[in-house]
Amino acid sequence: MNKRQTPWAALRREWRIWKAGALPGLAVIGLVALLRLTGSLQVLELLALDLLLRLRPAEPTDPHLLIVGIDEDDIEAVGQYPIPDGQLAALIETLQQSRPTAIALDLYRDLPQEPGSAELQALFRSQTNLYGIEKVIGRAIAPPPDLPDERVGFADLPTDLDGKLRRSALGSYNAEKTEFRFSLAQRLAERFLSERDISLAGGIRDPYAMRFGPAELPRTQPNTGSYHQIPLMEVETLLFFRSGSRPFDLVTLREVLAGQVSADKVRDRVVLIGVVAPSVKDTFNAMAAVTGVPEIPAGTIAGVEAHAHATSQIIQAALYGRPLLRDWADPWEYGWLILWGILGIGLGRFLVSPLRILAGLGLGLIMLLGLCFALLLVGWWVPLVPALLAFFLNGVGLTAALFYRHQQDLKLQLRDRQYVIDHTFNAIHSGPLQTLSRLLSKTRSGHLPESQWETELEHLNRELRVVYDSVRKEILTEDGSLYLSEDQALDLNGPFEEALYEVYDHTLRRDFDCFKTLKLRLTTFDPLETAGLTLEHKRELCRFLEETLCNVGKYAVGVTQLNVVCKQENGQNLIRVIDNGKGIDPEQSIKPPALGGRGTQIAESIANQLGGKFRREPITPHGTLCELMWNPSKIRFWT
Repeated sequence: MNKRQTPWAALRREWRIWKAGALPGLAVIGLVALLRLTGSLQVLELLALDLLLRLRPAEPTDPHLLIVGIDEDDIEAVGQYPIPDGQLAALIETLQQSRPTAIALDLYRDLPQEPGSAELQALFRSQTNLYGIEKVIGRAIAPPPDLPDERVGFADLPTDLDGKLRRSALGSYNAEKTEFRFSLAQRLAERFLSERDISLAGGIRDPYAMRFGPAELPRTQPNTGSYHQIPLMEVETLLFFRSGSRPFDLVTLREVLAGQVSADKVRDRVVLIGVVAPSVKDTFNAMAAVTGVPEIPAGTIAGVEAHAHATSQIIQAALYGRPLLRDWADPWEYGWLILWGILGIGLGRFLVSPLRILAGLGLGLIMLLGLCFALLLVGWWVPLVPALLAFFLNGVGLTAALFYRHQQDLKLQLRDRQYVIDHTFNAIHSGPLQTLSRLLSKTRSGHLPESQWETELEHLNRELRVVYDSVRKEILTEDGSLYLSEDQALDLNGPFEEALYEVYDHTLRRDFDCFKTLKLRLTTFDPLETAGLTLEHKRELCRFLEETLCNVGKYAVGVTQLNVVCKQENGQNLIRVIDNGKGIDPEQSIKPPALGGRGTQIAESIANQLGGKFRREPITPHGTLCELMWNPSKIRFWT
């Protein structure tokens, strides 16, 4: 039966431990969840997303897109900015010779830029694969006047509160809220995929989402991922930037006009024309993306590159199943947070030592980062910062400290048990064992007639029973008493010197042979400084005095004078017993059992607890001094 009960007993014990240490850990999990729910962790979570996106391995250059970047040298060669319409018309005509799928002019042309405006307007009317841009958010900018609506896409890109680009708009109403418009990236992807028999359709999981073949573009919601009540355009999706230092082929206006760009780089591709010159400041902060333009600072990309990323992710998802960035449903996200918080609680429970906690913390953080990174590679944006906080705080913070405290409580319980054992033995040693020792001594010497055996044994029996009752009352009830006999209890909460005197008086009335030769008793019981003394300390001091007097009664052969002093002396508390009996022989190599046995252990133990000193030594011409001294202001409270 015991073997079957052992696992259940272990489970019940473990459950009690977890109840003691896990409740604060659950409070930490709740606090982190609340911080996330209110958006307090949004900035940290977005920065973590940027970091993980930037750490992805490089992808090959997208073979379906080409960027014609107008750089500072192009502007200098043309001699003016904005670039004249005639230069743009010449650029478009040169590109059309290589038969691209689509050409997008990422430059506002609501107003003509002479010279050459007529040539460019003619191309807008005649080239069915030529697309232009407009602006629909804030101050609207109209598209080129001669460009049909189906070949116009808005160039607005939504940025977060920290100014960084992480989302792509797919559709929105115009400034007057009268007409639904599509983004440039959506228009270009639709054109490219339509030539491969993949058309735009409504979503399956989300009827309001856009879908191209098997690729349903996840709609960004106000609380998607770590976002908290962000303002949105009508249809948006997260940008899963293409990784690597060269995501797209990039050529300049000069190279195209000079015939230095091969037809293979243009044929069947989507070509985006835009400005990459830093002086124009058509850039976006995008820590997750790497620019292909050397002149643009790290952490930013040109606007035309942003449109290329937005277009590329749609095409790649529809043709090759490249992941689109999406988040978990709220129950899964908060379940993930709770899981890591509980793992942190377990860390504090099972790895109690600081070094093990640090090692476990390091391993756990590596696992958490690795899992979040691996999930991101396949398109899942999961909460990293909340899980990390819950794991870290519970692992090395409050919960670990409480579990450590629980372990300390267990140690204190063991110490208390040891105290009960020691206290019980001391009570037996000071009473029944002393009586037994006296009986054995009388028996061996022949001074105990058989007629007195029964009387003495009955007395010993009563003393043993008194020990049980006194220990039970002293320890279990904590009533502040010390039981010297069945009918005598000392109140340790009163003046301590009075309790010590009662110990003295009670002990000297015991039937020890050496007490019978005493002629002179000198006593001094003055008030002692008891600040800092616990009930256990007072009991130990009383037992020390009792044990010392019992040693006089048993071993101080020929004693005629006894001097007992309990007082303060030079700021020290002092308990001293001096007799003029036979005493300790300095040349003896072996001490009598009582002089080097349990009595000495009791004295040394209480001296150590009080930070004091104990000494027992012979005095001249004969006799023994036994003394315990301690400084009441230096009591070691931690013992």
